[in-house]
Amino acid sequence: MPDSSRKKPDHKVRRPTSDREAISAVRMSERLTAEVDAWAEAHDMVRSDAIRQLVELGLSVTSAAAPSPVRSDPVEIEYLAVRQIDLLLDPSLPSEERECRSRRLTEGPPEFSDERIDQPKPKE
Repeated sequence: MPDSSRKKPDHKVRRPTSDREAISAVRMSERLTAEVDAWAEAHDMVRSDAIRQLVELGLSVTSAAAPSPVRSDPVEIEYLAVRQIDLLLDPSLPSEERECRSRRLTEGPPEFSDERIDQPKPKE
């Protein structure tokens, strides 16, 4: 039986917070928890240290790595698409075949040409 003769303090004793670090609870999926645990194990640390370090790494990423702003110029978008397609196409293909494939990818299949909003509608 608990000793009720003890007097409880009227006020709580508070420790100075300047020397203490904040504690934050983080809810993560099982998959993310497993990935963090694997990362922690690979770096020989516990989960809380791994989360702290991963957050610091994420915050230290420069804005240059952030996605570029959305482009709205259709000519520039098509130029960028053609450039990327050229990098992906097999360099051993004849130039006519490369151009045909690139055109088909940028213009889309003919059966969808009437659905494109960036192209003038074909006259019937």
